[in-house]
Amino acid sequence: MVEIELDGQKVEIVEGSMVMHAAEKAGTYIPHFCYHKKLSIAANCRMCLVDIEKMPKPMPACATPVTNGMVVRTKTEKAIKAQQSVMEFLLINHPLDCPICDQGGECQLQDLAVGYGGGTSRYEEEKRVVSGKDVGPLISMNEMSRCIQCTRCVRFGQEVAGVMELGMSNRGEHSEIETFVDASVDSELSGNMIDICPVGALTSKPFRYSARTWELGRRKSVSPHDSTGANLIVQVKANKVMRVVPFENDAVNECWIADRDRFSYEALASDDRLTAPMLKQDGQWKTVDWQTALEYVANGLKQIKADHGAQSIGALVSPHSTLEEMSLLTKLVRGLGSDNIDYRLRHAEFGKAEGVRWLGASIASLSNLQRVLVVGSSLRKDHPLFAQRIRQAVRRGAQVNVINAAQQDWAMPVANLFAAPAASWANVLADVVRAISAQKAVNLPDGVAPTNGLDPAAERIAASLLSGERKAVMLGNAAAHHASASSLLALANWIGAETGASVGYLTEAANTVGAMLVGAQPKGNGKNAQAILAGEVKAAIVFNTEPEHDSAARQAAVAGLAKAQMCVTLSPFKTNMAFSDVLLPIAPFTETSGSFANAEGLVQSFHAVVKPLGETRPGWKVLRVLGTMLGLPGFEAESSQDELAKLEGVLGGRINANRLSNVTHGPINLNQIDHMPVTAGIYKMDGLVRRSPSLQLTADARAVRAGEIA
Repeated sequence: MVEIELDGQKVEIVEGSMVMHAAEKAGTYIPHFCYHKKLSIAANCRMCLVDIEKMPKPMPACATPVTNGMVVRTKTEKAIKAQQSVMEFLLINHPLDCPICDQGGECQLQDLAVGYGGGTSRYEEEKRVVSGKDVGPLISMNEMSRCIQCTRCVRFGQEVAGVMELGMSNRGEHSEIETFVDASVDSELSGNMIDICPVGALTSKPFRYSARTWELGRRKSVSPHDSTGANLIVQVKANKVMRVVPFENDAVNECWIADRDRFSYEALASDDRLTAPMLKQDGQWKTVDWQTALEYVANGLKQIKADHGAQSIGALVSPHSTLEEMSLLTKLVRGLGSDNIDYRLRHAEFGKAEGVRWLGASIASLSNLQRVLVVGSSLRKDHPLFAQRIRQAVRRGAQVNVINAAQQDWAMPVANLFAAPAASWANVLADVVRAISAQKAVNLPDGVAPTNGLDPAAERIAASLLSGERKAVMLGNAAAHHASASSLLALANWIGAETGASVGYLTEAANTVGAMLVGAQPKGNGKNAQAILAGEVKAAIVFNTEPEHDSAARQAAVAGLAKAQMCVTLSPFKTNMAFSDVLLPIAPFTETSGSFANAEGLVQSFHAVVKPLGETRPGWKVLRVLGTMLGLPGFEAESSQDELAKLEGVLGGRINANRLSNVTHGPINLNQIDHMPVTAGIYKMDGLVRRSPSLQLTADARAVRAGEIA
């Protein structure tokens, strides 16, 4: 540690830090543009010039290392005049279009110009003009004349997204940021460039010209998509969601969010929104009131139970639903006497529940890993923010090892890749087990026999995992959905035990962990998702999911569910109409309160940010009323918080550690099963992203439609 004096205050800071870091620690604000705490130092805006004792001229705080005894003054005449001069230069070419700039009201340049800009300009020459560029459906670069060449967007692409999609061409006054050869910006994290741009050069294309920042209300929420549980600020105007931006939480999403978190809000205003209950009568859909619809459902369930028994009733629930919704649906199905409930729509193996599967470590710890083995994941597309953290670890020397069906661009160096068909993954992992056994001279686990000759890739992966310190073995969505999922987990657990690595699942959806916690899967001999989708029930409740898109059965699910005597769909959208008899409009995450449990078991609650659209009602309220009408116990909750408080295993905003377990007692089976796991493309994973027009125009969405990626 070194000690410096900053504006008369003693500050202790780690050796090698910059003056800017010391100022942040001391709570002293130094004006800046190019500096960003999550990016490398560029020192090209010069706005952070400060007065350092014994230095002949002002020095940039972001690029000046601290030394013991250094005396720094940020408010002297020398420092302020230097900052004012820099501001004058920045404003020479900046267009005077604040009244029509989308950044107006939240522009860093605008804010600092008030304190450091002059009342008049000495320059009378014409301002330069930079032509706009079309870089895709998410980011607008139509006003690049506003750019001050801070290069934050360039550094973000290189260092965080892992793809250098933007760069600076030419020199001096002719410098400009562009994509080169007219390419588009296609990173799954690209929207963060909008946030970090300090001026109005990069703006949100979907949000463009739709509202002023001072007109917007700001409410906290949690992403309903992948298992990161990214913290959001949802901005609303006139009871309509206008924009979504990140809420900083270093333990979860830092200050970033994925593009699907940012732009999926467009689906909330989709023409597909279901705004009133609907009944199918004589093959025609008719809008009815809630009382009629709920009585129809309650009476239908009672009649089918009386005629065919409780085990003729089943439910499918999306793992993107809230803890409270899944808890109440589980109670409703089991209260009727059935064990037929499942969230595992894309799974191919349906073993007995052994524990709440989770990441096996904290999300924050991913940034500090030294050795990683990822099995069966399109990591960059399945979990963009997890990939971003591992990318940072790789920049510090971590080695990433991959077992997957094909080589993919993860936007980071991959130390070792073992590409093999999904049917062979258990055998590939067994080869890694054999290599570790040979290198450590330990016994093989039961079910894995010695073999002559190992694939060199397996030996390299084994050597990598046996070196280094902080390690993790992570099973992706395709591994979780695999027909040999339990064998993959058993092999991974052995590898983790022998190498000192944590073992866990990346977990697919916002509440996959929560679905396991509430028991939204058969406990005994109940029918699993595969059986329900095949039509083995007389009454089916389909909650917040579209089996045609969300299940392994795909199109066959429509024919299977059509066999049911009664099918009830609860959804924010007009969907499942081919096989449903009742549609009940339930609220998306912005119109209801609830909780999600992310991959590390962190339970994050949120409130509604806008009122429900039309006759839409929060899903937990619909289930509570339905349970009451059926005369079932446990449906007395007056709020989602009341229902959360009833859940066993949740304490202090986390799932109890004794409920989280990746242990499996199943045998290792290395018999190859000809199976291709069903996974969702990045912009196909749930109903919201599927209905976002901007996301569906991206290169990733087009690639899925063309069959280039699964």
